[in-house]
Amino acid sequence: MHRPGCDPDAMEPRDFLCDFCGQDWTRAGPFVEGHHGACICGGCLRQALHVTEPATGPRRCNLCLAERPDVAWSRGEARLCARCREQAARVLGKDAQSGWSRT
Repeated sequence: MHRPGCDPDAMEPRDFLCDFCGQDWTRAGPFVEGHHGACICGGCLRQALHVTEPATGPRRCNLCLAERPDVAWSRGEARLCARCREQAARVLGKDAQSGWSRT
């Protein structure tokens, strides 16, 4: 998500907010961005990897925007499907500069 009122032509790290915890990129560390500016920070992703919610029917994933039956983690109104959770973990896991780990 983007900070309300930010300039889309001059985005700064503080303008990117985690859809799950609301922290900006400068405070929350590594981020993975999905469609239409949706973001998840490394801390929320780590939490999502250790919890799987029971299926409750299709719900829209914030990162891929698809209605998916496999919502793996949610916080507030934000949802993360299992596919995006694993894909985001692979992306951050390959980025040695991020310092992110699954544990």
